[in-house]
Amino acid sequence: MIGWMILAAAVLFLAVLVIRALRFRPLPEQKREKEAVAFDGEASVEALRALVRCRTVSRDDPALEDDAEFEKLIGLLPELYPHVWESCPLLRFDGRGLLFRWKGSDGSGEPAVLMAHYDVVPVEEEYWDKPPFDAVVADGAIWGRGTLDTKNTFNGILSAAEHLIRSGFTPKNDVYFAFSGGEEVAGPGAVNIVRYFAEHGITPSFVLDEGGAVVEGVFPGVDVPFGMIGIAEKGKMNILLRFKGDGGHASSPAPHTPIGRLSAACARIENHPFPRHFTKPVLDFFDALGRHAPFAYRLLFANLWCFGGVLDLVCRKTGGALNALVRTTVAFTRMEGSKAYNVIPPEAWMAANIRLNPEDSSASALERLRRVVNDPDIEVSNWEVDEPSPISRTDCEGWRIVSESVSDTWNCPSAPYLMVQCSDSRHYAPISDRVYRFSAADMTDEERESIHGNNERIRIETVKKAVEFFIRVMKRC
Repeated sequence: MIGWMILAAAVLFLAVLVIRALRFRPLPEQKREKEAVAFDGEASVEALRALVRCRTVSRDDPALEDDAEFEKLIGLLPELYPHVWESCPLLRFDGRGLLFRWKGSDGSGEPAVLMAHYDVVPVEEEYWDKPPFDAVVADGAIWGRGTLDTKNTFNGILSAAEHLIRSGFTPKNDVYFAFSGGEEVAGPGAVNIVRYFAEHGITPSFVLDEGGAVVEGVFPGVDVPFGMIGIAEKGKMNILLRFKGDGGHASSPAPHTPIGRLSAACARIENHPFPRHFTKPVLDFFDALGRHAPFAYRLLFANLWCFGGVLDLVCRKTGGALNALVRTTVAFTRMEGSKAYNVIPPEAWMAANIRLNPEDSSASALERLRRVVNDPDIEVSNWEVDEPSPISRTDCEGWRIVSESVSDTWNCPSAPYLMVQCSDSRHYAPISDRVYRFSAADMTDEERESIHGNNERIRIETVKKAVEFFIRVMKRC
């Protein structure tokens, strides 16, 4: 009898898993009329090329930056976007912050804030196939530093506004264009703009910055494109593991050298990863994309209450993007010891970059790392801390505007997700719980890898799609 009861329970359990997986199907799409969008696409392409030719390179040492190149770009704006320049007053802020205000016809509602940054990271020109600041058009793409990160967004916003103002359109509510010339070095431009909003009692209806994109193949078994819209971003901090000893000659070492002790600490941290946290952005991501997966994956993602441990094991063993979504990650990046091969250093250190899950904090992460290292002779400290952002709402008009504009532009569903990088949008948390991250582009794996790398380039069609997207967004504001 007991055996039959166990068998019946097992069959019932399996039936529940299978039924949940079978019901875990794509949700019905809302039917709505999609308005056609027409504009001068070639003008937007040429405008982006002009922006790329400005060498607006940010560096950790401001003395190495070329202020003239940043001013050159700002000086081009009246020529490239004359109607925006005439209709939208510009405020400038320390940290190369630019804030345009497009006044709405009503003004009684909350304004939208559309963001981008116009600074770029340095390049190693000898490794590029095309000059990185010549904006060469080849193979159907514009080659150049910043084409994807994020002068395309900068141009998409202003080109969309230029078209709409010229055609006589005025948004119902105010729209602000908030740009930073120091995002790549965590400059104060965005911080000062947010301070201005706070001091003037301006609460955005939503904020839209760089982040996700329309991508394919980022989820097991899902080959349809999805617009990934970040509703939160991980925090970051750097940690230092430092060992101090007596040093000495390498001919008579102790059983464990400073480098050996540090290496053991590194191995303990890597072998004891942070626990998983299925946060709201990740669960929403799994829910949206998992419904389009083959049955085996639907069985897994429809029943995370049962298979969460299995997914966690896979993530820990493989690492990569899926693992980064579910836990705080640690990447050791630097190490230094002796200046000579035959000298045991009196001091050695290792450094790592930490990306904090929204369920963790810098304090809790640091405490856990010290506990895992478990070596009284190794000092564990941190610096350059940015806490994880709050999680933005998806039950509001701001989310609807962004997600519908994504779907209408690229003819694909959209989904929330957790952004593993950091952006200027995190500074808006004190004044808005509707901060979204989407880079207004569909990107291939190769294009994503070129961001901050060599041969960054953007397809001509992608440039035009960005303008179309922002036209749709602005017409909904």
